[in-house]
Amino acid sequence: MIGLLRVCILFVSLGYSSTGSYANEFPPSKVIGEFHETLLQVMKKAKSLSAKERYEKLEPALDRAFEFGIMIRLASGRTWNKTNKLDKDNLTQAFRRMSIATYAYRFKGYSGQRFETIRTDPGPRGTQIVLTQIISPQENKTDKIIKLAYVTKKFGSTWKIIDILLNGSISEISVRYSEYRAILKGTRGASNLASILNKKADALISN
Repeated sequence: MIGLLRVCILFVSLGYSSTGSYANEFPPSKVIGEFHETLLQVMKKAKSLSAKERYEKLEPALDRAFEFGIMIRLASGRTWNKTNKLDKDNLTQAFRRMSIATYAYRFKGYSGQRFETIRTDPGPRGTQIVLTQIISPQENKTDKIIKLAYVTKKFGSTWKIIDILLNGSISEISVRYSEYRAILKGTRGASNLASILNKKADALISN
């Protein structure tokens, strides 16, 4: 859980706080369930769709489920506070494009996979962690299972994803933070990172 702890430290350092109640509201597990359902639908039709078409079908679902602005802010660390508004906006949009394009590229087929939501646990700083798994049937073998934990936070009355933990410990935001740190420290760091992410998104969508 080191990755999650790092994200929570960044969360606190950037001045965020949260309450964790979701009584009488759309619970985090429902948000994840709807996202998974859309993902599964696109996977089942993937062979008849181009990467760009998969992107377009996934885009609304990811916008509903993810808080990309917070994710890129956390992945940028303290550099974010030194960045001007225009560069922040451009970087946020580039990160969003790259994130959606990555899903469109990775989930490009279906061979019997199913998503299961296991439970929701309280996390640090008022977050809620939705534990899930992707089960992929393997012919004459034990099913392949990938465990994903979605870290969610409430924004107003809506719960949204701010991080994903692979196998319960590898934080996507921490990985991005490590990848982006050197670029952001350079001259025109945010602008250069936005350009790199947009190029990655373009390449993924064109496949």
